[in-house]
Amino acid sequence: MTVSELTKNLKISKHFGNLNLEVSGLSFDSRKTETGHLFIAIKGTTSDGHDYIETAINNGATAIICEQLPKEINSKICYVQTADSSDALGKVAAVFFDLPSEKMIVVGVTGTNGKTTVASLLYYMFKKLGYKVGLLSTVCNYVDEEAVPSTHTTPDPIEMQSLMARMAKKSCQYVFMEVSSHAINQKRISGICFDGGIFTNLTRDHLDYHKTMDEYLKAKKCFFDNLPSHAFAITNLDDKNGKVMLQNTQANKYAYALQTSADFKGKVIEESFEGMTININNKEVSTHFVGRFNASNLLAVYGAAYLLRIPSDDILLVLSTLLPVNGRFDSVRSNDGRNAIVDYAHTPDALENVIETINQIRRNSQQKNTLITVVGCGGNRDKGKRPIMAKEAVKGSDKVIITTDNPRFEEPSDIIKDMLDGLDETQKAQVLVIEDRKQAIKTACMLAKQGDVILVAGKGHENYQEIKGVKHHFDDKEIVSECFK
Repeated sequence: MTVSELTKNLKISKHFGNLNLEVSGLSFDSRKTETGHLFIAIKGTTSDGHDYIETAINNGATAIICEQLPKEINSKICYVQTADSSDALGKVAAVFFDLPSEKMIVVGVTGTNGKTTVASLLYYMFKKLGYKVGLLSTVCNYVDEEAVPSTHTTPDPIEMQSLMARMAKKSCQYVFMEVSSHAINQKRISGICFDGGIFTNLTRDHLDYHKTMDEYLKAKKCFFDNLPSHAFAITNLDDKNGKVMLQNTQANKYAYALQTSADFKGKVIEESFEGMTININNKEVSTHFVGRFNASNLLAVYGAAYLLRIPSDDILLVLSTLLPVNGRFDSVRSNDGRNAIVDYAHTPDALENVIETINQIRRNSQQKNTLITVVGCGGNRDKGKRPIMAKEAVKGSDKVIITTDNPRFEEPSDIIKDMLDGLDETQKAQVLVIEDRKQAIKTACMLAKQGDVILVAGKGHENYQEIKGVKHHFDDKEIVSECFK
């Protein structure tokens, strides 16, 4: 494919050299650039690809896309200047892989919490309905039946278009994908033709990157602003930002809600640790899910499937068979009657939701049992949420063990101190501090008696702990299961 063909969807400011040069591959990392590659120079958060144009050429690049042309122009190289090379990368990658998103129905899910659950459940639902389906998710990517390990919520544009091309080649009819705020902001989804968008909720997260909630909201809203007119957009009316997401979209607008009237209206009828019964648009369905946040997720799934022309009764039938995503309100029960919940809750809102769900079930059971919460916060991330997380844990739990999560390059003791700063002396008396996460979980299991509930929050599906740049095997559910033997 030539440079001219690859850049046909770009607004080109200037170009130098032969646009008819054949391109054998794409790269935006000079270290991965090979002979015949088109190198796209991107301004990243930690480095600027423009500083590595010469390196890319030395490694074999024959064409360059950039926002600023280098001072010295190599006559053997084709240079294309554009206003936004991040946007260009997605569009060029899409063309290079033969526009795979246009061959399938693609639905994106964005929001702070619920992205993984909603996207994954849609994947499993459509698989059960007999379709070939792709999934792009935090937990794992799927090319129909083939699992492809994921490293980011949303892959880089080249990887993403490559995966989509594999999906199209496997005759996938649908693709469901998580769309992170980072991916929207960094134009990683540029070049994808979306047929639907789902908004779950917006709560405090990623402020280390976005700096303010307003910027975080703008990133999410940008996804809906750019949806085409043929697409659908479904929003959560129970979230105060739900209506905002749809303000400027060209897409067809729909809503779901538990607390107010909506196109897709739900109500929780009853719930236990084993599941709950929900009324959806005046039809009852028993599910394996627990918690109002999951009821909201199931409404989003129902709404999207309905708008994709799946009959209502078929949707409800499959909903009744689906199981929770790994690490999302993941229940473990010991032989002596202790209960543990492993959940990915890593934001104040998510932690509050999962604790409130557990407490609601405890109230319904009318048994005198104790809730022990084990919680930590990640290093090198939004420090402002740490004291709030500790407050939420103490507010809803009988006992709290504050521990580590993924400290990354921070000292665990500093993270724990930030969490404790959110508590007064009375609250601190309710708290144990055990820096070692494994020991913290073991202690919670030892303290728990028959009927008690242990919540292990923060890591969920993650099977590692990251310390000083090294990932060590660490699985919350594994450790709980060992303790319960």
